[in-house]
Amino acid sequence: MVGTLAKKINYENFETIDLPTEDLNWTTVSLSEVVNKGKRLEASTFNIERRKYEKILESNKYPLIGLLSPEYVTHCYNGTRTKREYISPEKPNAVKFLGGSEILDIYPKTDKYLDYTNPKYESYKVEKGDVLLTCSGTIGRVSFVLDNISNSLVSQHVIKIRAKQFQGYLYAYLKTELAQSYIKSNKYGSLVSHIEPEHLKEVPIPNPPTRIKEKIHNLIVKSYKSRDESNELIDEATKLLVKELELPSINKLKEEAFSYSKEINSFSCRLSELDGRLEGSYHIPFVKLMEDTLLEKADIKYLSDKDIVKNIVLPGRFTRIYVDKDSGIPFIGGKDLFQLKSDTGKYLSKKAHKDRLKKELLIKENSIILPSRGTIGEVMLSMPHQIKKCAISDNLIQIESTSNYVGYIYIFLNSEYGKGLIYRQKYGGVVNAIEPSQLEKIGIPFSKNETFVKKINEIAIRANNLRYEAYKLEQEAIKIMNEEVLGL
Repeated sequence: MVGTLAKKINYENFETIDLPTEDLNWTTVSLSEVVNKGKRLEASTFNIERRKYEKILESNKYPLIGLLSPEYVTHCYNGTRTKREYISPEKPNAVKFLGGSEILDIYPKTDKYLDYTNPKYESYKVEKGDVLLTCSGTIGRVSFVLDNISNSLVSQHVIKIRAKQFQGYLYAYLKTELAQSYIKSNKYGSLVSHIEPEHLKEVPIPNPPTRIKEKIHNLIVKSYKSRDESNELIDEATKLLVKELELPSINKLKEEAFSYSKEINSFSCRLSELDGRLEGSYHIPFVKLMEDTLLEKADIKYLSDKDIVKNIVLPGRFTRIYVDKDSGIPFIGGKDLFQLKSDTGKYLSKKAHKDRLKKELLIKENSIILPSRGTIGEVMLSMPHQIKKCAISDNLIQIESTSNYVGYIYIFLNSEYGKGLIYRQKYGGVVNAIEPSQLEKIGIPFSKNETFVKKINEIAIRANNLRYEAYKLEQEAIKIMNEEVLGL
């Protein structure tokens, strides 16, 4: 039937045209290639970027081995799908359960905990030196296990790669654009992208001399040690602040706030205390009790005070015009805010957004940045490599503080007390949101001891500088990988 129809077609009526070379990325694929790729028909499987990198690897001066070669990698797997039973963090065997996005954060945090001793979670466990790769949703994002998450469980949406040695070399390679093109060419799924551990078998990796692999590995290990040290300093500063202000634990405050109501969490509110807000979450006794406690223990300065905060900026809504890397400014969204380096691959046009970048989008020095939509309460201190070099989305707020207090304010807002006060100010039914005018109402408890305030500020700045050091170490490792190993 098909042959009969084909004979009836008059090919003289068709005009032959040349495919455009500038407006369209295209390539041809042989039938044998389709068969060798497991009869995959997705265009991404045969992407042009990968072909370009294949030619680069073919001419590489070092021999190539399979990424999962037995002489190099001992395990490559992700966790089994199972129903998870979350428990209280106070339980003896409770450990953090981290998702694919949380493992990428500088300070991985979660409110989900599982029983570490439960056999059905065995495949969720990680070991020091494991290289982690997200395999569902936003695929190909890479993390490394050191002290940061060595005592945590990781979801089935993360592939764990366990190498015999030079794990940092493997991590740095997977961070390169070359390796990413191989990984993403194997993705499948229409709504949510996925890859499987077996897809990594066909990813080649150069095998340079030991001295080069060791050099890159050591840089990555130092980078993650700097991150861990930074997190330890932040924890130390938080404990010192709580001790200095003699603040009771959050759990104790909650028990006291609801001590009169055992069967149901109900409470009354005076008309004079409404503050124009009718949401129950705004008036819960726990937050009111926390505010009263802070007033008793310290001098309160509100974020509206120009002595401690210069400005609070929420960018206006705008149509984003994305361009290539060379013509744009790296763009940071809410999910990327808490990572060492944003890998969104999105760049805002410098030309189209020139005025807006200068006024409200570029990250400024001594800024504390937090989401204004979605997950409310988390905060981040701007890092040196982001200042005037990265732009934030219209879903992020910048609190431009003075250099003498930025670290102190950050430590408090990053604590459970600060998060509670921020969360109280949120509004919205489906999606939580917060505005600068609401942030201005948040009070920061300042110790009457100026020397102590200075000490906390210095610890926070030191922690932030360690994160910058971690960034530089990782970038140096990737540069060596690209230049000395891949020859890019």
